[in-house]
Amino acid sequence: MELRTLRYFVAVAEELHFGRAATRLHMSQPPLSRAIKQLEADVGALLFARSPAGIALTPVGMVLLDEARALLDHADRVRERVSAAAGVTTITVGILGDGTDPGVTRLAAAYRRRHPGIEIRIRDTDLTDPTCGLRAGLVDVALTRAPFDETALTVRALRTDPVGVVLRADDPLARCDRLRLAELSDRRWFRFPQGTDPLWQSYWNGGRPREGPVVRAVQECMQAVLWNGTVGLAPLGHDLPTELAVVPLIDMAPSRVVAVWNEGDTNPLIRSFVEIATAAYRH
Repeated sequence: MELRTLRYFVAVAEELHFGRAATRLHMSQPPLSRAIKQLEADVGALLFARSPAGIALTPVGMVLLDEARALLDHADRVRERVSAAAGVTTITVGILGDGTDPGVTRLAAAYRRRHPGIEIRIRDTDLTDPTCGLRAGLVDVALTRAPFDETALTVRALRTDPVGVVLRADDPLARCDRLRLAELSDRRWFRFPQGTDPLWQSYWNGGRPREGPVVRAVQECMQAVLWNGTVGLAPLGHDLPTELAVVPLIDMAPSRVVAVWNEGDTNPLIRSFVEIATAAYRH
């Protein structure tokens, strides 16, 4: 049994759905199904009971799930010890936006449990660099939001959040249940500095050029709304001051929370970080 196949099996066993497991593993469903069928052939028994209602673990599958988790945990510890022997005992994580996101909190706790001997350095970044310093070599892995230029980067989607428009609470539009981007066409928006990733800038400007104050940080965005009545976009579900309101946008693509790292980076601490992040953001 290969560790990769066991990771496939654990993903299907935890999701109890081949489609969701394939998405979690960043692969298409047919090769995942083939890998599980081959694993069942190798074991000599069915691991999943399949029915029109879905799939469920068989008794053999339950035994293998316990053993597979133990083997994968041991493999992670082996990588950690080898990395420590090679001097790789630190991982630097770039975080963009709200560090109080419950996904971040769960990830931090789970990563500490898995890697108690690893020093984790956090680099909180502003809105001008959606990769949090990854391209400049300032961080090993970033927790951020897409879209941005993904050239020479590997991106793992963790969650999608609906987006709304942030307004002053006394703005007439703040009383609406929902809005469309066209209803904000005559408003001033905040913008990012010149040289900011064009894909990133375009997304947060609703797909078209805007006029308004230039901002670099989340607090500057909120202050621009409070002081100037500027409008901007933000993921739903975040706490705002009582003076501000957020109204859902029905024609805005959701914001994707992603983990991103440099393509080809084989640091095992990054691989473990991304796997733990995928599980932490799924809840």
